[in-house]
Amino acid sequence: MAFASPSAAQQPPGPVQTAPDVQGPVTPETAPAAIPKPKVVAKPAPPPEIKISQDPRPSFHPESAAMIAQASRAYAAIAERGGWVPVPDGPALKPGQEGAAIPFVRARLAAEGEPLADLAGQRLDADLTAAVRRFQQRYGLPETGIVGPATVKAMNVPAADRAKALGYSAERLASSTFAFGDRYVAVNIPSAAVEAIEFNAVARRYVAVVGDPAHPSPVVEARIGAINLNPTWTVPVSIVKNEIIPKMRKDPGYLAKSKIRMFGASGQEIDPARIDWSTERAVNYTLRQDSGTANALGQIRIAMPNRHAVYMHDTPSKRFFGQDFRFLSHGCVRVAGVTDLAAWLAEPYGFGKAAIEAGIAGGERRDIALPKPVPVAWVYLTGFVTADGAIHFRNDVYGLDKPDPLDELVTATIAQPVR
Repeated sequence: MAFASPSAAQQPPGPVQTAPDVQGPVTPETAPAAIPKPKVVAKPAPPPEIKISQDPRPSFHPESAAMIAQASRAYAAIAERGGWVPVPDGPALKPGQEGAAIPFVRARLAAEGEPLADLAGQRLDADLTAAVRRFQQRYGLPETGIVGPATVKAMNVPAADRAKALGYSAERLASSTFAFGDRYVAVNIPSAAVEAIEFNAVARRYVAVVGDPAHPSPVVEARIGAINLNPTWTVPVSIVKNEIIPKMRKDPGYLAKSKIRMFGASGQEIDPARIDWSTERAVNYTLRQDSGTANALGQIRIAMPNRHAVYMHDTPSKRFFGQDFRFLSHGCVRVAGVTDLAAWLAEPYGFGKAAIEAGIAGGERRDIALPKPVPVAWVYLTGFVTADGAIHFRNDVYGLDKPDPLDELVTATIAQPVR
């Protein structure tokens, strides 16, 4: 049946048609005038809490392309039946509270297959709260059970748009030749998360910071061949041109403060004072930042040779891991807990976490080669399906799902039968 958009005074429709196979944070006392008051030093703020899903199901697996295409057809069918009723805006609703919007929430969740027996109740009861948390988990939202603005916004994206997101995601995987193995690493860029997968289950999942919209992280399929401890950082030409030169014009001591040295074509070190920073001559030199805690790559770089020259690494700017919006890098992927990821990669070859930490503490540049390289894929999936059939969505931060000439290909992908 077709869904009609109700007015604020209307109740949502009765039983809704559901999609098959869709799961679902001491002032000092007064002292005599002759005795100075002790200075109060503010304690540093604690680091932001890093939250990451503990779901053991990989977001990228060998059946991803086929299952995503099938899910796209299921959401297209929901759209053809009229989609779902929008949830009205209003104050956030916490578990146990009542509100006129609750029946709309129930109808919306039921439209994706949530088995809710009561579609008319106006209380955010335990059963509905659990369903809201499942929705939030699938849509990459904090799993609070609170129906707030971000949750309502996600609920109100039309079914047709969700079908398209899944279709585009399937299309982006159509040409993949990724060599899945017993152990591999997957980065779903829209999720800003890294998964270390072992025997078809997520052994480790890490919060990540990925490329910003102006410097997007690319789709990559590569192999991790080494772990670099205490790495140096060779500054890309684009950063020299757009960031280093303007900073040197304002502060000639910037390179020295940042422990960045300049080298000529034959490897000789160049005094930055010899460079005319009013020009762009500096792009003809190699700028390299010394190892150390201030290094832009932090203390670990995970080498994965590829034509885009991107990789995963540590960072001195760990505060960004605590943000919900983590699209902030120049294209590489910064990993929270990268020491743990490095240990997972190297442990089969005798380098556990303690050995890696000892290597870092030594302060010397060192490489740990992996005799058997580990496959790694960076994918861009705004819609994905885990192996158990649960369908997930993420925001299209890079705007790759907007209508363009690919529409015909996406339509064709959706129409193809699943083999």
